[in-house]
Amino acid sequence: MLFEQLEIIDPILKALKEEGYEKPTPIQQKAIPIILKGTDLLGCAQTGTGKTAAFAIPILQLLSAKKEQEKGARKIRAIIITPTRELAIQIDESFASYGRNLPLKHAVIFGGVSQASQVNQIRAGIDILVATPGRLIDLVSQGIIKLSHIELFVLDEADRMLDMGFIHDVQKILRIIPTERQSLFFSATMPPSIMQLASTILNNPEKVEVTPISSTAEKIQQEVFFCDAKLKRELLVHILENDKNDSILVFTRTKHGADKIVTYLSKKEIKAAAIHGNKSQNARQNALKNFKNKTIRVLIATDIAARGIDIDELAFVINYEIPNVPETYVHRIGRTGRAGASGKAISFCDIEERPYLKDIEKLISIKIPVVTEHPYPAQNLVPPVAEKPVKPNKKKKAAMAANKQQNSPNRKNNTSQAPKEERSNKKKWSWGGDRK
Repeated sequence: MLFEQLEIIDPILKALKEEGYEKPTPIQQKAIPIILKGTDLLGCAQTGTGKTAAFAIPILQLLSAKKEQEKGARKIRAIIITPTRELAIQIDESFASYGRNLPLKHAVIFGGVSQASQVNQIRAGIDILVATPGRLIDLVSQGIIKLSHIELFVLDEADRMLDMGFIHDVQKILRIIPTERQSLFFSATMPPSIMQLASTILNNPEKVEVTPISSTAEKIQQEVFFCDAKLKRELLVHILENDKNDSILVFTRTKHGADKIVTYLSKKEIKAAAIHGNKSQNARQNALKNFKNKTIRVLIATDIAARGIDIDELAFVINYEIPNVPETYVHRIGRTGRAGASGKAISFCDIEERPYLKDIEKLISIKIPVVTEHPYPAQNLVPPVAEKPVKPNKKKKAAMAANKQQNSPNRKNNTSQAPKEERSNKKKWSWGGDRK
């Protein structure tokens, strides 16, 4: 199927061709017609499936088809809520690319930076707003943003939104926007909590589900290295020095861990940068920019910061630490092998992470191949099993009870009032085994 077969208007088709896009992905094939007919949508699609274009293209077409607004400043008619700054910027860039030939204006807002330039864009008038929840609520409370004219509402990465604690902010936004609207809900996973949230947002939605979370891209080569935690840094350097891939994305579990790896790699003269929540917005954007243009070779990222990273032709992902949530593994390795390209995902697993690896293999129904030939193999491959206390049998319990009774101060003929020396002798005699 080609984009022309989806009844997309010429200005958008022209922009897509300029971007080099000819064939829609499965999520785009299914979602675009549903959105264009004005129906609410519940979309389940993991990262890398092209879902941003799946809602950006029809939103641009629907808004451009309506009559021009009243004279004066434009009013916000479509809003996209997303959990991270990086993802918000990526979505805004997509609207800029696909809508370059349309007279629509858009803007992106997020926290961590001065609001001045964002406020200026909004006051100049926009049709489409991409926002993170916190900054949106802040500007609404200041009276800078009005949401009374919203026609299209998109909640993107809903599962990550809940993970990051944005549920109350989302509920506040839902109380502000009009009830008469078209709503689009996208999530990589659909646990009961997500389904419950979707039921409060959508009205008779059509469901689209592609690439289930339990599946990973077939073209991604997956491997696991068993290595003690204290030697993972050395193993990482070994792989970097022996692999010719230009750009490598490395995932860590913590912000502090990401910074420590960057410091270590710098000592080894390997150019690297970290991207996580404690970094300023400018630092994060500079790191991502330098990674994309290959000024630095290695980008160390935490899961939340990396959710919005979209890098073409990224061939290599390393899980420095195994995630304790199996679905997170799928999101991580989904950064490579995008748009039909091949990719490779390597995981370092220490003894304490073995249960996490088993959970991942159960989810994806794949036994990940183990690389045994490397200079830093784990000393132990099986986690120690905690010893259970040995329970005494019935005979031992009875003996213990008898002994307790024998020494009880309340038993008959007890010798509690006897002189200390006499009591001591009697005690020795009673336990000596010579009593007749």
